[in-house]
Amino acid sequence: MNILFQKQFQRVFGTFPLKGTDLQNAIASAIQSGYRAFDTAQMYGNEADTGNALDAIELDRSEICLITKIHPDHYDPEIFWASLDQSLSYLRVPSVDVLFLHWPPREKMFETTLDLLAEAQQRGLAKSIGISNFNRSMMLRARKHIDGPIVANQVEFHPLLDQSILLETANETGIPLMSYSAIARGEVFKYPIFSEIAEIYGKTPAQIVLRWILQKGVIANSMSTKPDNISKNFDVMDFTISSIDMAKIDELGKVNYRIVTKDRAPWAPDWD
Repeated sequence: MNILFQKQFQRVFGTFPLKGTDLQNAIASAIQSGYRAFDTAQMYGNEADTGNALDAIELDRSEICLITKIHPDHYDPEIFWASLDQSLSYLRVPSVDVLFLHWPPREKMFETTLDLLAEAQQRGLAKSIGISNFNRSMMLRARKHIDGPIVANQVEFHPLLDQSILLETANETGIPLMSYSAIARGEVFKYPIFSEIAEIYGKTPAQIVLRWILQKGVIANSMSTKPDNISKNFDVMDFTISSIDMAKIDELGKVNYRIVTKDRAPWAPDWD
C-alpha cells in the first residue's frame, strides 16, 4: 500500500444516506476541506450520484481514494461480476481503490465469496480489498484464507460501544478497523464529557470523538451535509488527546449502545 493511499485512507468521507444534489454539494465541500477518500456502496443506492459528483470536481481521479461495497445479495458468482461491472459503470472508473464485502457471507459461501473478492483484485477491478461487519472469528478466518493485505474491516465504532475484542483482533491479524456511525448518529452528544473535553482542547465534541477514533488506531469515517462540520471533521490532526482523557472516553464503552442490530440488518453476524 503506497504512502499516499495510507494518508488518504485515515479520514474517509461517508456518503450514506445522501443522494442527488445533497450528495454533490457534500462531496464538493469535502474535497474543499481536504478529504480525498470517499465511501459508497451498492446498498446505498448512490454510486451513480457519487460518480457524477466526483466527475464534477476539477481534480484528477488519481488523487481520489474511492471505496465501494458489494451487496450481500450479489455474492453468488453468477451475480457478483455483473454487479461489480455495474458499480464501476456508475462510479465512472475502470477500478475502485478498495472493494469491500458489505456483510459477512453465509457460512456455506464464506471462502467462495472471499475468493471472488480476491479475484476482483487480481483482475484489476479493485486495487485493494476489505471486509465489513466481520466478528472476531470471521476476521481470523478471512486472514487465514486470503494471502494478501486486507486493508480494513469496516464496523460500527464509536465511544459508546465496546469494540475491544475487534481491536485486539485487528492487532492480531493486521486487518485495521474502519469506523461507521462514528458519532453514534448523534447519541454521543447526550454525554457532557465530550463538551467538557472539547473545551479543554478548543475543539468541537465531534472532533474529540473522531480524534479518539484515530488514536485507537481506527480509520475515521464521517458524514455531514454542513460545510462547516465537514471542514471541522477533517481538521482533527493538529492535536492529541491525553491518555487520561482517552481513558475517560473509553469508560463510555460500558454503555454498549449498538445501532446496527440483527433487527436492522438481517445479514449481521453474532457480534462479539
